Amino acid sequence: MSAGEAAAAARTWRRFTPAQRLARFAVYLAMVAAVVASIRHVEVIPEFLYDAPEQVRDLLARMWPVDVAHYPAGVHDALVDTLHIATLGTLLALAMAAPVGVLAARNVVPVTAVNLAARFVLVSSRSVNSLVWALLFVAVFGPGPLAGTLAIAFRSIGFVGKLLGEALEEADPGTIEALRAVGAPWFAVLAKGYWPQVQPAFWSVALFRWDINVRESAVLGLVGAGGIGMALDTALNLFQWNRVATVLAAIFIVVLAAEVAVTAIRKRVL
Repeated sequence: MSAGEAAAAARTWRRFTPAQRLARFAVYLAMVAAVVASIRHVEVIPEFLYDAPEQVRDLLARMWPVDVAHYPAGVHDALVDTLHIATLGTLLALAMAAPVGVLAARNVVPVTAVNLAARFVLVSSRSVNSLVWALLFVAVFGPGPLAGTLAIAFRSIGFVGKLLGEALEEADPGTIEALRAVGAPWFAVLAKGYWPQVQPAFWSVALFRWDINVRESAVLGLVGAGGIGMALDTALNLFQWNRVATVLAAIFIVVLAAEVAVTAIRKRVL
């Protein structure tokens, strides 16, 4: 065997370089340290974990049988309010998020200051949880569906506006350049060049957000923002576990129906 062949045989292929292996080890070590620190900070009490299965069995036993007779008087109207809150909140969010999403798109509005201001609005909306928004609007407008509707709307602005702005930035520039070449005004370029390209994505995002808002609006009543959450909070405070089961079953059925409806609409329309 020649010296070259011996040197080639002595070389061993490795997937990562020493520096890459060291970096991966550092990342894994940091992840383990973060998990350990989180567990210690949360202060998990082992006795509660051991007792959890027994408590769950006891709770389920209290919930059975489901108090179906409570639905017409105590659940139905609150459930309808929940759907109204989700729908009106989504429509209001679409109306507010569309202009902000347009201003955030750098190719539509090539002004850096305007883009940054619009992105700040979108980030601010997404940074605050819907329950926190609900607490703020309950303090301003008082308890009721109005606070829940506004909470859903302001929470949804960041989600819808961000995805709309990204869809606008990914639009094919060919049609846009053609419209600008013939002297089309800015609004005509937006309506005839950008909108036909982003329309399917926009309605898909709107349907998806409505589906999310149905789920979120179901718990806003826990802080007084109307909807079925208020019926759930009342039943919990009175330890009426059969009625709690009725409310939870109603929420589950509505969420499942919303999921099926959104899927069917997307298949037929988009």
